[in-house]
Amino acid sequence: MSAIQFEKNADNIVILTLDSPNQSANTMNADFRQALSTTVEQLKADENIAGIIFRSNKKTFFAGGDLDELIQAKPENATEFFHMIEDLKANLRYIETRDIPVVAALNGTALGGGWELALGCHYRIALNDPKTKFGLPEVTLGLLPGGGGIVRMVRLLGLQNALPYLIEGKQFGVDKAKSLGLIHDTAETSEELLEKALTWIKANPKSAQPFDVKGYKIPGGSPSSPAVAQMLAIAPAMLRDKTKGCYPAPEAILSAAVEGAQVDLDTALTIESRYFTYLATGQISKNMIGTFWHGLNAIKSGASRPQNIERWKAQKVGILGAGMMGAGITYVTASKGISVVLKDVSIEAAEKGKAYSQKLLDKKVSQGRLSTEQRDQILALIQTTAQASDLQSCDLIIEAVFENPMLKAQVTQETESYLTENGIFASNTSTLPITELAQASKNQANFIGLHFFSPVDKMQLVEIIKGKQTSAETLAKAFDFVQQIGKTPIVVNDSRGFFTSRVFGTFVQEGLRLLAEGVHPAHIEMAALKAGMPVGPLAIQDEVSLTLSEHVATEARKALQAQGKDLSLSSADDVIHTMIHEFGRKGKAAGAGFYDYPEGGKKQLWEGLKHWTKDHDLSEQEMIDRFLFVQALDSLRCLEEGVLVSANDGNVGSIFGIGFPAWTGGAIQFLNQYGLSKALARANVLEKKYGARFKASQLLIDRARSEHHI
Repeated sequence: MSAIQFEKNADNIVILTLDSPNQSANTMNADFRQALSTTVEQLKADENIAGIIFRSNKKTFFAGGDLDELIQAKPENATEFFHMIEDLKANLRYIETRDIPVVAALNGTALGGGWELALGCHYRIALNDPKTKFGLPEVTLGLLPGGGGIVRMVRLLGLQNALPYLIEGKQFGVDKAKSLGLIHDTAETSEELLEKALTWIKANPKSAQPFDVKGYKIPGGSPSSPAVAQMLAIAPAMLRDKTKGCYPAPEAILSAAVEGAQVDLDTALTIESRYFTYLATGQISKNMIGTFWHGLNAIKSGASRPQNIERWKAQKVGILGAGMMGAGITYVTASKGISVVLKDVSIEAAEKGKAYSQKLLDKKVSQGRLSTEQRDQILALIQTTAQASDLQSCDLIIEAVFENPMLKAQVTQETESYLTENGIFASNTSTLPITELAQASKNQANFIGLHFFSPVDKMQLVEIIKGKQTSAETLAKAFDFVQQIGKTPIVVNDSRGFFTSRVFGTFVQEGLRLLAEGVHPAHIEMAALKAGMPVGPLAIQDEVSLTLSEHVATEARKALQAQGKDLSLSSADDVIHTMIHEFGRKGKAAGAGFYDYPEGGKKQLWEGLKHWTKDHDLSEQEMIDRFLFVQALDSLRCLEEGVLVSANDGNVGSIFGIGFPAWTGGAIQFLNQYGLSKALARANVLEKKYGARFKASQLLIDRARSEHHI
């Protein structure tokens, strides 16, 4: 069956129904390209066509490019790939320039290539559905819109208005598309959608794109007009400040948009194809497609969830501790329509936690994203209490109290008896082993770790930690709950620090070691940003608080000593000790850490850090390598030790949980894309220079021999 069904009605209007075989959504795959070529041949052979309508037989209009195909594009096939893209665009351009009306009847979402197909039509009618999304999100996968999206968005909206939708991949709904003039009309039903398309064609027998009409000027002016030229003078520097040179896609989009705006449309389309080929055959898009598309989809489909266990939904959730984490978990849970009992030692403390939800919801109301009725319904789901008995009939209780094993044991024993039969108890600890915490429980099979990240309303990841006794049913329920509240779950086995806190600690510690070695603190922070980390290690250490880090390190040392092992102090520990005990600087919350926090002013690195600064011969690239390798090598150890259940969980978890650079595709994919034998050689050099934390695991040695990806 063809991906495009060709039908000509009695009025000589051709209706092209998009219906990719063997797929739930239409994509620009080989089937579509072949079908489009055949369709264009049919159109060329018939001079009596009065108009063309594109419509879809799927739930959505068109999903975009075929990512399975794009991830295979290699540099050696660049010429062939470029010509394939040019042929596709030439076919769309033929339809666009035939001088007969062309309509897109959009029955649902059109993203990427689907939106590009719609932009190639003269008139766009959308089904009036609040769930429908339009846009060009290719940049989020390291790509650019290669089917004419850059060229047409710039010509329809102007450079300044189009760039946010291109460089940031902003998606928008039907109402926004109408206000931008990108959707011309709406319909309430599929029948009305087709009827309106037919009516418009009959009323406009001669039609062309506005930018194909002689004398058309790009809204807002060309790149040489004063206002646009002024914006373009600073745009590259602003973009570089955001990407730190790690992401070629936004820069290629800016180049294609500006260069394309200075030439005729067909030349502009070719410029776009060249940039698209450069990105699609490059490594960074492969890293990002692999993790942000294939990896996330594998998680969503439950790859790490125990199979053959019935799906579960939480009805009533108890949360112990109304501090920042407890308040955040309360908000995201209630926002999904789940009843929450928020308990603290006093009703005042619990109410303070609920006020956090009120604040976030009020903000949404003021932005027009939520009605006052919806806000009140969510707040009504949150019951505050100081009484453990109010947790009666909860099917899930999450403790989010201070990182103290005795306190956690106490609240577990006080509250778990109020759970429903087969209810589960979860600890939101970031470092304490779940198997040890579970010893306080009467039912260890129903005890699990749910590690949320701060701020909970913004951070997408939840790390699910299995204790030694945690049952498959409990793991499945925890996984289902995380998905129920719209978060992304990764599954790990138990150990101190689990995966995310443990690996994240290596990044922060490396920054402190660099300081101890004499590197200027500003160079340390900048090297981390240039590696692609969202924040420098010294700034993060301030956020976490130096006293908390010292406390966690002390607890870890005690636990290891109890097992007959010893954890020697490092230069990073010395820095923390000196900062707290000699300089009285404990972090951001205390108002003074590695940074000063002037009231009403911008934070700045503390002058006193020159205590450590001295001559050194470290290059910036050496620092970048240390930041990336120390995390990647430890992530691989987590996989080898069985802490990580899969490499995919490691890649997704490292990006969403600890901010590992997205351009790499994740901490383990970083080693794959570096080249495993090259990565092994680099690790050996770093180990020789800096010590055992850079020692290559046996897994890396074995895979480097075969160059078989991890």
